[in-house]
Amino acid sequence: MTPANPLASCAFFPSFDRIAPEHAVPAVRAAIAAATTAADALEASFTPTWDGLMAPLCRLCEPIHDAWGIVNHLLSVMNSDAWREAQQTLQPEVVAFSLRIAQSRRFYEGFLSIRSTGAPDPTQRRVLDAAIRAAEQAGVGLDGEARDRFNAIQRDLAEASNAFTNAVLDAIKSYSLWIRDADGMAGLPPTVRSLAAQAAREAGEPSATPEAGPWRITLDAAVSAPFLMHARDRSHRETLCRAMAAKASSAPCDNTARVEQILALRCEKASLLGYPHFAAISLANKMAGTVEAVDALTAQLTDAARNAAARETALLLDFAREHGFTDTELRPWDRAFWVERLIEARYRYSDEELRAYFQFPLVLDGLFALAQRLFDIRIVSADGDAPVWHPDVRLFRVEDADGTPRAWFYVDPYSRPASKRSGAWMNDFHTRARLPDGDLRHPLALIVCNQTPPADGRPSLMRLTEVQTLFHEFGHALQHMLTTIDEPEASGINTVEWDAVEIASQFMENWCYDRATLTSLSRHIETGTTIPDSLFDAIIAAKNVMAASGMLRQLYLGATDMDLHARYPRPGAADADAVKRAIAARFLPAPLLPEDRLLCSFSHIFAGGYAAGYYSYKWAEVLAADAFAAFEEAGLDNDDAIRATGRRFRDTFLALGGSVHPMEVFQTFRGRPPAIEPLLRHAGLR
Repeated sequence: MTPANPLASCAFFPSFDRIAPEHAVPAVRAAIAAATTAADALEASFTPTWDGLMAPLCRLCEPIHDAWGIVNHLLSVMNSDAWREAQQTLQPEVVAFSLRIAQSRRFYEGFLSIRSTGAPDPTQRRVLDAAIRAAEQAGVGLDGEARDRFNAIQRDLAEASNAFTNAVLDAIKSYSLWIRDADGMAGLPPTVRSLAAQAAREAGEPSATPEAGPWRITLDAAVSAPFLMHARDRSHRETLCRAMAAKASSAPCDNTARVEQILALRCEKASLLGYPHFAAISLANKMAGTVEAVDALTAQLTDAARNAAARETALLLDFAREHGFTDTELRPWDRAFWVERLIEARYRYSDEELRAYFQFPLVLDGLFALAQRLFDIRIVSADGDAPVWHPDVRLFRVEDADGTPRAWFYVDPYSRPASKRSGAWMNDFHTRARLPDGDLRHPLALIVCNQTPPADGRPSLMRLTEVQTLFHEFGHALQHMLTTIDEPEASGINTVEWDAVEIASQFMENWCYDRATLTSLSRHIETGTTIPDSLFDAIIAAKNVMAASGMLRQLYLGATDMDLHARYPRPGAADADAVKRAIAARFLPAPLLPEDRLLCSFSHIFAGGYAAGYYSYKWAEVLAADAFAAFEEAGLDNDDAIRATGRRFRDTFLALGGSVHPMEVFQTFRGRPPAIEPLLRHAGLR
């Protein structure tokens, strides 16, 4: 008997111990065939009501969503030629099915009919409005050659996005900076030396050791970021920095032409749909609504940060000169190094000293304790209850205070540059939903990070930025898992405006600078002591070192994204890179390197969901800082007030999902519209 295809299983927990690339094509094709048959039957005869059309349409698409989601997940965390081939084979078929549903005139007319009756409740109305807008943006109003061209564009965009991601991953995997003399590794902490020696062994140097080398420095952030912070050899920093700037911009991993292709396809798509530019499509689904609103926020924050950033740069250069720096200006490979030296000199601690307090298992415990304090939930280990895709992956169960299960989530914490996409993200396998038989389906989420892996028999020792990243992704997961909405299309983060999706995640980052929270998750790897008050005070004092410069860089990225999608192509801009350089000159304190090709690895906008939406980080950060200010006003050391405020946050931001417009959610929680002052205060600009 032929074993059942594990990817075709409808079990709650995917069979990650058995799913292989060869299962993908038959499983997804079978799901598409079944869904197509069901869609044909529904299209031929439905009642224009929620239960007669919207609910069954959602249900028939779910098996494809589940199987295709697992394929893409495994491609991102277990990347291989076989998974790439399977995904590339299937993607045109999945795109074609999505267009078949979205471009159905019958379904679209049914949506309009349901809306005209005024029958749906407010949650259903939000879902219905989003479905109508999605159909219109998917070309439901196009015919003939226009529809054929639109569909070809959608297929080409999907293919180009995948190719972009694979090129970035391949560029990271293929780069090596070999260091064979001990002087070249001077200043680097033991963790980096261990990871670099491990990378050398993996590349064919079996005798490499952390003490004697040789060492292989890669573009993996777990190595490259601390290398630029600590390596005393300026020439090595320069070599690595230039390689990072040029990532994925040369053969065989070259995204240069792909950037222009994606932008041109998006521009043509907008024209076919009757929009003035692609940004108008994107912003139709966001709180900001217009390019002008985004530009206004960008200008307001830029005005607040520009002078402070200039002072930061001058101060850093003066400090470097006082400590032996002889060049006339700080170059890109100098800034992180001298910022770290400034913090060490002024605040008497180093990144490596701080890292010794953040053992990953204890950081998780502290994070979960915070979630219990704020949101009255318990998070317990469920390791062994379901298969995982890698030995490092852990499974957890979320319970209410009385032990009632609420959700489950996986955590895949460590960098694996040979097979795992860089960055960090949250995704879902299942969304909360009330099933036709009346049972409740609980959420199932995953959190993926790329933090420093364990080394030399020690647990992963996390940089503070890695702790913040974990908190950030956990905030996304909380919104997915603690929703109380039973309509799957409005449950969790579904139907939430994209520039509001980052509110819960950035809100959670603020707790990394709360004394009680940081103390609860810290334990020195050698002494077992928690972070002393003096060190915590130094962390708070150093928090805003170069904060204005960091804000300007984030605004530069958002402005570049918006310009490319709202005002490009245009006379005077030779290519997308020229647009980027012109904007950099307005925002950044120094010119970009000649080889800077940031766009070639800007996956957020060319292979993710942030096209004409990268500004969302700053937009949501305004709301997140203001939401956190409610806890500050309650008194961070007033446990009863914090718990009460946390419950209100849970009952609004985390519970309501996409059922209510995020501005209404914010005002319900805060009692007023959002203000920009808390963000400026947190950044030291007020």
